[in-house]
Amino acid sequence: MCDHCQSIHYSNPRIIAGCLPFFDDRVLLCRRAIEPRYGMWTLPAGFLENGESISEGALRETHEEANARVEIESLYTVFSLPHISQVYMFYKARLLDLDFHPGEESLETQLFTEQEVPWEDLSFAAIHQTLKYYFMDRKSGTFPTRDETIDPRAR
Repeated sequence: MCDHCQSIHYSNPRIIAGCLPFFDDRVLLCRRAIEPRYGMWTLPAGFLENGESISEGALRETHEEANARVEIESLYTVFSLPHISQVYMFYKARLLDLDFHPGEESLETQLFTEQEVPWEDLSFAAIHQTLKYYFMDRKSGTFPTRDETIDPRAR
């Protein structure tokens, strides 16, 4: 409670919504044109806006960052990051066409096979883990929804 105005101010976690866009055996990644992690590769994602559902936010971010049209198939990964008060939620989403290009927050967009992914230049742990699961799950043909916590303080 604020001592001056007597109002209650909540500090709640931020939700990051995004897609894992795929086409055949490749995934679409964006090279970040913003901080943090400028120049590193990521899945198209960003903060959920007020009045949006998670899937709406994921579709919006995919369009804003990659100008990509996708069809969501399923919720794929959910990562809680309590040390920074964030929750990442990624949908597995099929690219509807190959007519994509960088948006304002991306320097570059590109499709990658597992061997081509710039693993050492991925922006965040949740991106790395989502891609790792995707390529592993492609081999079995099953894509379960995963819900995990990433917290470096717990190590």
